[in-house]
Amino acid sequence: YYVELPPPSLQDNASDLSRLLRGLKQRYKLSNMTVDFDVVKKLPQTLRDGKWKVTATTLVTAVKPKAADLRRPRLINIETGDTREKHYSLAFDIGTTTVCGQLLDLNKGKVVAEGIEYNAQSSYGQDVISRIAYCQRGGCPKLQQAVVGTINGIIRQMLNQSHVDRSNIGHMAVAGNTTMIQILLGLDPKYIRLAPYTPAATFIPPVKASAMGIKVDDHVYMFTFPLIASYVGGDINSGIVGSGVHQRKTLTYYIDIGTNGEIVVGNSDWLVAAACSAGPAFEGGGIKHGMVATSGAIEDFEINTSTLEPTLGTIGGEKPKGICGSGLINILAGLLEAGVVGQNGEFHTDLPTDRIRQGKSGYEYVLARATETQTGKDIVITEADIENLIRAKAAMYAGCQTLIKSVGLTCCADLEQVIIAGAFGSHLNIEKGITIGLFPDIPRERFTFIGNGSLLGARLTSFSTDLLDDARMVARMTTNLELSENPEFMKNYVAALFLPHTNADEFP
Repeated sequence: YYVELPPPSLQDNASDLSRLLRGLKQRYKLSNMTVDFDVVKKLPQTLRDGKWKVTATTLVTAVKPKAADLRRPRLINIETGDTREKHYSLAFDIGTTTVCGQLLDLNKGKVVAEGIEYNAQSSYGQDVISRIAYCQRGGCPKLQQAVVGTINGIIRQMLNQSHVDRSNIGHMAVAGNTTMIQILLGLDPKYIRLAPYTPAATFIPPVKASAMGIKVDDHVYMFTFPLIASYVGGDINSGIVGSGVHQRKTLTYYIDIGTNGEIVVGNSDWLVAAACSAGPAFEGGGIKHGMVATSGAIEDFEINTSTLEPTLGTIGGEKPKGICGSGLINILAGLLEAGVVGQNGEFHTDLPTDRIRQGKSGYEYVLARATETQTGKDIVITEADIENLIRAKAAMYAGCQTLIKSVGLTCCADLEQVIIAGAFGSHLNIEKGITIGLFPDIPRERFTFIGNGSLLGARLTSFSTDLLDDARMVARMTTNLELSENPEFMKNYVAALFLPHTNADEFP
């Protein structure tokens, strides 16, 4: 809010803060405000340097709460002159394997820069259980510093891309699974792993981002999406809010494909959620030539069924550098349909092609030869890669089956809509996902791919505080199902360790 104030005089020598609050109330009807002490400290000099023309930044953490005092706007920053045109925020998805960020122009309501990097915590463990175990050995500060380092690197990259000054960032909205959020905030996650699986808190108040080590100005607060349970976090809440599942009667299956795969079934009346650890394969982790979905990643794949020669498509149209999650799905589906791999995921080694060869750790298929790649080395998919992918898709599909039956539905065909989220490339081929048994075999028009749902919700919430209330509502109305305690899940998982599935009737 830009405001021009009358300078003090002997006739009106009210305090600087009183003068500012009075001016904001007169011009913008802002009242009952709380004020950060940091604003008070810089207020006298800022008002005088600006010749009593200043811009105030406020924060509203909720707009429709039951307790009226929570509606009070908080004054968090004061700047000289009219700086309203330079108003930005940060949205982040803190994934177990990858961290994705966007820099948002709050005036224009658009993304001005984005970045994605592997979560530096990965060197301490590939999944949330191994990260929690590392914390139990005293490693929580190291993991916290690792993810903050990744966040800071992405912020630096986005600011360089956009030529935006760091001081013009007003707030951060962050979504992530429960373990990732607790580690980011320096909260020991050990009780998440121990029955009865309790997080430190599900509704965490905004915190100053700089206090966590994030390199932004001291006035920047970080919002974290409300968590649902120990293994169903703010990332799934963010996706539900961002895609509007909670606003419609349509019976929806929402699937967030990642290392800590999370799924939801429900609509505006009820929601049931579960987590099924899929491992990092869908994000390029644990794959010989896996990579995040950035330039040079193979995402499209076709194979000539006569010659068994591949045709590749990469993000950005560049020379291949590796394989992203959507590329892995397309490659496995193509190899399966062409008869290069069997339903057990193993290569047929008697085929007339030199693309299939014995590698250091078993058989592999050469996707791109060294002369065709950015790395100067062959890019291959191995039997070990395929095994990792089959385990990942089995966990996700078994979770879907278990959740559907737990709410009294008979089969996947009852679903009216399937929303797929995940940090893939520009698109995900639904047909290929069904071919390998990742998604249920139902009419294709029921499917929608929304990209990174966690980041979508964080971005939209940055633009609309109304959605903060929706996120709180979703967290309260969602029932969590612990698959680790469910014998049906393990039975379904074992049955899904086949391409597409042991039960052919599931995939007509």
